Amino acid sequence: MNTVQDCIDDAGVLRTEDARKRGIPKSTFYQFVQKNQLERLAHGIYLSPESWEDAAYVLHLRCPQAVFSHDEALYYHDLVDREPMQPTLTIYSGYNTQKLTASGVKVYTVKKELLPIGKETITNAFGHELPMYDLERTICDLVRSRSHFDFQDFQSALKRYAARKDKDLNKLMQYTRLFRVEKVLRTYLEILI
Repeated sequence: MNTVQDCIDDAGVLRTEDARKRGIPKSTFYQFVQKNQLERLAHGIYLSPESWEDAAYVLHLRCPQAVFSHDEALYYHDLVDREPMQPTLTIYSGYNTQKLTASGVKVYTVKKELLPIGKETITNAFGHELPMYDLERTICDLVRSRSHFDFQDFQSALKRYAARKDKDLNKLMQYTRLFRVEKVLRTYLEILI
């Protein structure tokens, strides 16, 4: 028999959706939440009191279609020193981002067919797998959104990318054509390389 306890994942997170899929009645679910003093993190997402909150994992659960990008990816790939002030995601155009932006998330949108380009899975410090853009897609996003970045951070990120041994310039050029930033990026890279 399925119990609410069985729906709690390794991170101590309980989702209403998981309980519903297992046929657990709402009343039983909410009694369990109240009795065990689970903290409501977001709509339909609860955390057990003995667990640490992983904000990035919770954000991924709230919006599983989105990919961590821009500031988040720049920091993860060690292209900037400063940790992002707010979480940054990319989602497809037409997705209702109102709740995400209201909760302090910076959201970028792209055409649906461009969303999976450069998407990889990383493991964060809490041990959770999260979708994030690879190094080359991150550089394309940086160039596309350059007006949103401090010029020193922009320049520093490009210099760090140019100096990396693991960079893939062929992949980068493929991506620049898809995102229509080839000429702009060539200009910057010619100066740096």
